[in-house]
Amino acid sequence: MAPFIFTLGFFILWEILCLVLNISSFILPAPSTILQAVWEYRSQLTFHAMHTLWMTLSGFSLAVGFGLLLGMVLGSSRLINAGTYPLLVGFNAIPKVAVVPILVFWFGVGWVPPVMTAFLISFFPIVVNVATGIATVEPEMEDVLRALGASKRDIVFKVGVPRAMPYFFGSLKVAITLAYVGSVIGEQNASNVGIGNLLTRASAAFEVPLVWAALLVLAVLGVAMYALTASVEHSVTGWAQRSQMVA
Repeated sequence: MAPFIFTLGFFILWEILCLVLNISSFILPAPSTILQAVWEYRSQLTFHAMHTLWMTLSGFSLAVGFGLLLGMVLGSSRLINAGTYPLLVGFNAIPKVAVVPILVFWFGVGWVPPVMTAFLISFFPIVVNVATGIATVEPEMEDVLRALGASKRDIVFKVGVPRAMPYFFGSLKVAITLAYVGSVIGEQNASNVGIGNLLTRASAAFEVPLVWAALLVLAVLGVAMYALTASVEHSVTGWAQRSQMVA
């Protein structure tokens, strides 16, 4: 209930400020103007939003699979961790918008660059958090498990991976929003469909309400996916949550 009240209050305050200060809709449209644009362009927004959602989920799924696998490898081996971390950090530091032209050279204009951009921008948090969760298993616990006959593989899969689950789901909530950023960047530069492409065309035509309507749709999609991820997190890792957080 509280998120709904705060969100509603935010938009009411926004509407009042636009009316009181007489702000032009070209500078900052009021929420009522944006909602009118959402209804007016509902067909376009729905069509492009579905493409963006598909591209985002595709890139996010790749990031989850690759990030979980690589995070397990890094978390279970200090040597591989130390050797590959500089490469991962250096690659993550590269602005992904600069990578899009390379993806266009390789795959051409279409759905692949947005999916790959969503993947590239969202896998790093997953890798880091999974590796951290596995690597922080207490040495004393490892010694006890080894004394009981457990192999390195048993320790990783039966202790490290469950321990890393809260880290993993925490990273997913960050990664899903980053995946939307990546897919929109890819669509703006290398796609003929999607919210990113719609934003580019609307900006070029100075259709400001449509731009804000597209941004609102993106925000709603992002919040929905975040809420879905948080719901799965509470179901899977409820044992790791404090009682008041679960409540």
